Amino acid sequence: MFYREAGDFKTSYTDDSQTFPIKFDRYRYYVVLAVAFGIIPFVINDYWANALLLPFLIYAIAAIGLNILVGYCGQVSLGTGGFMAVGAYACYKLMTSFPDVSMFIHVILAGGITAIVGVLFGLPSLRIKGFYLAVATLAAQFFLVWLFNRVPWFYNYSASGQINAPERDVFGIIITGPNAPAWATYIFCLIFLAVSALIARNLTRGTTGRTWMAIRDMDIAAEIIGVNPLKAKMSAFAVSSFFIGIAGALFFAVYLGAVEVGEVFGIQKSFLVLFMIIIGGLGSIFGSFAGAAFLVLLPVVLKVVGVDVLGWPTDIVAHLQLVIVGALIIMFLILEPHGLAQLWRVAKEKLRLWPFPH
Repeated sequence: MFYREAGDFKTSYTDDSQTFPIKFDRYRYYVVLAVAFGIIPFVINDYWANALLLPFLIYAIAAIGLNILVGYCGQVSLGTGGFMAVGAYACYKLMTSFPDVSMFIHVILAGGITAIVGVLFGLPSLRIKGFYLAVATLAAQFFLVWLFNRVPWFYNYSASGQINAPERDVFGIIITGPNAPAWATYIFCLIFLAVSALIARNLTRGTTGRTWMAIRDMDIAAEIIGVNPLKAKMSAFAVSSFFIGIAGALFFAVYLGAVEVGEVFGIQKSFLVLFMIIIGGLGSIFGSFAGAAFLVLLPVVLKVVGVDVLGWPTDIVAHLQLVIVGALIIMFLILEPHGLAQLWRVAKEKLRLWPFPH
């Protein structure tokens, strides 16, 4: 077995608080990073990039952002699609207004603009929570989509109402547009995912994350012991919206290249990201990765098995996907609310105590 450990043997606080306390986990983490940065870019093709890798990377960033708000701070949000649209349109306006600025700066600034919008729509969380907050964020979703549809300035007065990403390069390598190579777009998104995951992991393990979890578990008790609910909730909305805005900017500029807000960033997008963190695991960075990977991989697997192998009609396979996702959500909410991350955690704990699992 890989996890040969019986009991906890830590001699310092640093050892006890490290992200990967088991040596095998640390090695596995470095191996995954080495493969992601050093091998996949050399074997990737357009199909793997567009069908699996780019959607996974971008949805993982959005899932991390939503998990911070819902899983760690306990503030229910149904406006993820609208906030992704803010990131996309902010990135578009920046790309067209400042063509000489690096794409890295455009994407980060788009995330910052989305964070400001997220804080504004997060203000009702100071007075309402639960179902009422979900309705408020749902209203934000519909308002933002309506705004980008109705105000021509956001799409530069285009007759079609669609926004198209102009071709941009980073260090001479094309990142956006139809001529962008698959490996370049993959690396560009992977850098943002790696940095976002690192930032989110450190935030959730520090003082900020503890205040979020205190508000989530019992906001009144948290306020009594000195937690500032205004600062905690607004910081959660800001950080969450920042990551979601980055995901929206990448989804538009790098992945799709052209966007019509109602079709791409509608309420279905909000539910999709929410389903990712429910299936992957609320309050878990790894759960965000697991949920994004599962829901990106599921339609591809169903297409290969159902359409290519079994010969089922495409519409039957599409409906089967909805049935499977719905059944899994019900199952996880009832049997394992912490999702795939908890199943993985339990499996590791059993292996850590080998040969005496319990």
